Amino acid sequence: MEKMQDGSKRNRMTCHLLFCVCTAAIGSLQFGYHIGVINAPYKKVQAFFKNASLERSGKAMDDCTVTNLWSFAVSIFSAGGMIGALCVGALVNKFGRCKSMILCNILALIGGALMGLSSAARSYEMVILGRLVIGVFCGLFSGLTPMYVGEMAPTALRGAFGTLHQLGVVIGILIAQILGLEVLLGSQSLWPLLLGLTVVPAILQTVMLLFCSESPRYLLINLQKEDEARRVLVRVRGHEDIEDDIREMKDEAMKVAMEKKVSILELFRNPIYRQPIIIAILMNLSQQFSGINAVMFYSTEIFINAGVTEPIYATIGTGVVNTVFTVVSLFLVERAGRRTLQMFGLGGMAVCTLIVTIALGLVMDPCAQRAENPCGGPVVSACNRTIEAASEGPKTSAVSYVAVVAVLGFVASFEIGPGPIPWFIATELFAQGARPAAVAVGGCSNWTAAFLVGQCFPLLMNLCGPYVFIIFLVLLVFFFFFTYFRVPETKGRTFEDIASGFAKAASSGHAQPPHLEGGVSVPVSPSEKVQMVEFSGPDGAKSGPNT
Repeated sequence: MEKMQDGSKRNRMTCHLLFCVCTAAIGSLQFGYHIGVINAPYKKVQAFFKNASLERSGKAMDDCTVTNLWSFAVSIFSAGGMIGALCVGALVNKFGRCKSMILCNILALIGGALMGLSSAARSYEMVILGRLVIGVFCGLFSGLTPMYVGEMAPTALRGAFGTLHQLGVVIGILIAQILGLEVLLGSQSLWPLLLGLTVVPAILQTVMLLFCSESPRYLLINLQKEDEARRVLVRVRGHEDIEDDIREMKDEAMKVAMEKKVSILELFRNPIYRQPIIIAILMNLSQQFSGINAVMFYSTEIFINAGVTEPIYATIGTGVVNTVFTVVSLFLVERAGRRTLQMFGLGGMAVCTLIVTIALGLVMDPCAQRAENPCGGPVVSACNRTIEAASEGPKTSAVSYVAVVAVLGFVASFEIGPGPIPWFIATELFAQGARPAAVAVGGCSNWTAAFLVGQCFPLLMNLCGPYVFIIFLVLLVFFFFFTYFRVPETKGRTFEDIASGFAKAASSGHAQPPHLEGGVSVPVSPSEKVQMVEFSGPDGAKSGPNT
């Protein structure tokens, strides 16, 4: 009983801890805001591109040029994200977690000012440059928030707090969708304010960060400031019993001191880091290659076919589903575990993808895509078959409603696992010395995948029509089996315990041995730990805490 009370005391949530992690999540909210804000006013911004060109040269851009320029303005956000994600490691090692977030908000102010003043300056280049700067900012925060939150949270709350990053993202998307309504800030005169509004949360977060504590792990392990780390731990834990945390950090600090500095290349060269970095990369790829962007793209047409007269409100409804199921994941992640939720989400998305593919094949006219494409392009065959199917009134209506349910189920499954978990998995798989580089690689792979999907999806859509989802279905099945066979459960384990498990596996010469010499054979199931993190010492006893 006393042990249970001690554990409850060590893992309780204090007001200062909640304040710190929520402050960090404001950066995630800005990230989500800039994902969603660009969609609602796109016709107004494209008209601005054309008018600015007409005023400057006396000749308006043709529709194809405007479309290509707009696509560039959208995709450069992901390019900036790749740059920002790669810089996370160097930034946090030099300035720490809190100071890095404060410095990053300078980019938010610059990017917001560029986009907000673009209409007044009659410069569409300012919109594009602003998107690039904001992309760098979001790339930095896609690593900063999960890293800071993961290092601040007690072990038993680390997964739930890690989900706050994705919760901030989806709330930001929802806010952008609502503010982008024509009656609010999505009008012809107010869209620059909509794009530049990011300066408000940037200023708010900067002020709040001044009252946040630095990561105790950074203070003790990186700066060797034990007294200061103790003060921070007492404040965020709410009690004086912090010796277990200090002991674990000191053990990790000793190992970090014996190792040379871990660079990005070292993650791939050193067998100790190779397996966890591959897991981190593929987990991030599973998020972007899951088809979530494709489903969101087709969602408007699916809702229209189902009789929704105002698809923008249906899109907002999808944003609400996003938010609700991210909250569900927040409460489930420490109960069910990361691995279980990831597999459940991937499996649910695969089933919904199959339903959406069949439904779209019945109700959608792929030939309409060419009519809407000002630059032309190849169109799928079998247009007549889909048009005939679409003309069947009652059948089409029923299939359309099934497609709507499948879209909502897909989004819900995504937010249960593949949405939030990849963002913070790299922070759990690595010890302090390798964590910044690993977060940089994981974040960069995520942003690179997003960039590739943004560039390739329109071409694949024109070539394959609704059957483009078959590609994502195959990828989802692959990621499901990869998670089943290769991804360990990190729930309830300390950073040092997880890293030690990978080190022992690497020293044995096997990436994931089913039976380690002197080890314990553990069944591979979605609810149990896999072999790569549960090992035994020389005496046959299990290493690591029981969960």
